Amino acid sequence: MSKRILVIAAHPDDEILGAGGTVARHGSQGDQVLIAIAADRGTARYDDEKIEFVRQCCRAAGRRLGVSDVYFGDFADQKLDVLPILDITRWLEGIANDFKPQVIYTHHRGDINRDHQLVHEATLTAFRPYATPYVERILCYEAPSATEWCGPYADHVFIPNVFVDITVYLKDKLEALSEYSTELRAFPHPRSPESLKARAIFWGSVIGAAAAEPFVLVREIDR
Repeated sequence: MSKRILVIAAHPDDEILGAGGTVARHGSQGDQVLIAIAADRGTARYDDEKIEFVRQCCRAAGRRLGVSDVYFGDFADQKLDVLPILDITRWLEGIANDFKPQVIYTHHRGDINRDHQLVHEATLTAFRPYATPYVERILCYEAPSATEWCGPYADHVFIPNVFVDITVYLKDKLEALSEYSTELRAFPHPRSPESLKARAIFWGSVIGAAAAEPFVLVREIDR
């Protein structure tokens, strides 16, 4: 039976960096996948005039992976911490009411990027069990160049306990990322295609697969 999948990201490209192969897998299985990008308005990453271009990149990347639709929050990049977190939470609650996702992917709480931290917090607030009883699983993904650069604090470390074999879908993930011409970097940057492939191969080796994506399971409810 197909599932409704929601991938929540702070910025355009986070959704592919963290879960692109898994999104492709969901799409191939007939699941309905929706992407929600909170901070897509330019400040730190790009000028305001590039917003529509980056949104086009996001939609094109999603189409490569079978994404049904993309929601944009229109919040300012690297300024989520000056907003009441209720604003982000209510935006997510609106998506919840419309889509009623069963599986949610979001940022890890320990990322060095403050926007990622706030999106994580808003996700858990918006999708509380009593408010959204249809949610079955919430998982956190890593965001290369943000997750691994957190401080050496035990409660911030990304320790995955769920792995998705993306051997068949790694090529799809990298092709989707190629749509983000403004976001990719040259090797050995963590957001370079070579580094992302190496990362997938490493996580694959952990579970005996050629390539994988790792996640931290926050909540799973078997009803």
